[in-house]
Amino acid sequence: MHFVSEKTGGYRVYAVTGINTVSFAIDFREADPEGLLGFAVERHDPKEDQRYYVYGMKVFRSVIPRPDETTSVSTYDHPIQSFVWDDFTAKEGRDYVYYFHPLKGKPKNIDRGAEPIRIAVQTEPLFSDGEHDIFFNRGVASSQAYSRRFDNKSPDEIEDPKKREEALQWLSRDLDDALLRFIDGARPGDTILGCFYEFRYLAVAQRLKQAIDRGITVRLILDAKDNESTDKDGKHKESFPKEENKRTVKAAKLPASAIARWRKNNPSSIQHNKFMILLRGSAETPAEVWTGSTNLSVGGIHGQTNVGHWVRNAEIAAAFRDYWNLLQTDPGSKDGDDRKTSTARKTKFREAVMELREVPQTWQDIPEGTSAVFSPRRGDEVLEMYAAALDQADSVACVTLAFGVNKRFKDKLVDNDADSHVSFLLLEKQDKPNPRSKAPFIELKVSHNVYQAWGSYLRDALYQWTRETNARTLSLNTHVSYVHSKFLLKDPLGEDPIVITGSANFSDPSINDNDENMLLIRGNERVADIYFTEFNRLFFHYYFRSIQQASLGDGRPSGAAAESSLFLRESDDWLDKYKPGKLRRKRVEIFVSMANAKMLS
Repeated sequence: MHFVSEKTGGYRVYAVTGINTVSFAIDFREADPEGLLGFAVERHDPKEDQRYYVYGMKVFRSVIPRPDETTSVSTYDHPIQSFVWDDFTAKEGRDYVYYFHPLKGKPKNIDRGAEPIRIAVQTEPLFSDGEHDIFFNRGVASSQAYSRRFDNKSPDEIEDPKKREEALQWLSRDLDDALLRFIDGARPGDTILGCFYEFRYLAVAQRLKQAIDRGITVRLILDAKDNESTDKDGKHKESFPKEENKRTVKAAKLPASAIARWRKNNPSSIQHNKFMILLRGSAETPAEVWTGSTNLSVGGIHGQTNVGHWVRNAEIAAAFRDYWNLLQTDPGSKDGDDRKTSTARKTKFREAVMELREVPQTWQDIPEGTSAVFSPRRGDEVLEMYAAALDQADSVACVTLAFGVNKRFKDKLVDNDADSHVSFLLLEKQDKPNPRSKAPFIELKVSHNVYQAWGSYLRDALYQWTRETNARTLSLNTHVSYVHSKFLLKDPLGEDPIVITGSANFSDPSINDNDENMLLIRGNERVADIYFTEFNRLFFHYYFRSIQQASLGDGRPSGAAAESSLFLRESDDWLDKYKPGKLRRKRVEIFVSMANAKMLS
């Protein structure tokens, strides 16, 4: 939801709410910020009768010259020196009132006489009565919160069972609970159709077994492709995820009738889906879908960034059912095929997928509401549509990229300039030239109005910032440690927001070769706000760390300052970061121009 405050002292606050995140911007164009030290932020929760000043991380050096990891400060004394700020500790479905107190004077003699700017907001409910519910895990094992609360230990290393469960819950948020709730929503006589690349999370397999015991039909398509290998040292690697999938099925005691197909064909491509379909009653009427980027694994739920997306839409459920029925036949090439036969089988498979549903050729053709795109398919029209949506936003575009920036995206963004919309790219790894590639490297820069962050963590203690860990070190993930989600947002705060989300990595293989699914959602403010606030949370969490990593000599992030100050400024010179053309100023302008902002009493 979008909110705005009354104008106070020339300031006006804008807010966008998700479920647990509230993103704010303060319009200061008609205010007099001379001498401004920042804002003390006060939060009032009427439901729990709590009113207090929120805590911050940065301090005035003249007040606390040597902060350490035990230092905890209130914004009452150490304000937020920013016109953009996020509260990541909000509770779902809650009314809050925030007060932004402008502070002037000197760090040791603060003038708190200015009238605060008051803004009332409401967060989104976790579960709604509507078409869409969205569930993000924490996705930031590399964080101050995890290092302080759990001492950088893997959940398996935490001896206290209660503390171990607390760590797992903190990492997953409500993602795993929502997934299990989807299964529990099936009634006796219903059917659950599932299709999974990784089926390695025992709690889900056991819940599906319980569903069978309750009289629900469960039919699964699971990856069983043979890809075992022996490395140069003679170490054998078993087929992944085939063998672990089989062990999970066995451990959960799922009957043979629950496995509709062990997916083996198209061995050179990935059966990358992660979805379930709920069919109601003996008529098997399509009703609901669970999809998204989350593999059924400990790392998928508790480690890397992921999202689960619950859709209550009979037409979408029918589309997924038809796709599932096609995959059940195990289409595609087979081991042992000669090149001609393999090509023919793959072509037949692509054509069959494309015959399931018509898909838009351009982003302008995306219909209002919800539609779906399935892979593999022939041609590059879908990927071109995604790239054009990213490139042709009016205000802001956001995308998560687990496996690099596709050349189509670069070709479109590289001719943008400072007057173009702002594009935010959240990457698993920094985008660098590949020394083995002969193709010219296209570097996206701040001059293209493109800002990038990538998975990173604080390797060493920095004043009050303690050393962090990451999902790979915690043994949660191996290949993708940080950013595994796959979604794109075009003008998420505008009148016509578009959200593209699912299992596909915005790459050529994800369109032309792999089994994949994506949702196209147009005009749904609730969906766009939840995705935007979560992207905001993740991007700027990693943006700070990317800058710190770059300052240590690991490469320079495009558009980032050489180094981010770890202390508050002692005067109003922090305002220089908000001059026209600066990233922080652009972020404020994104909020100021958002649609449908309302004022609550």
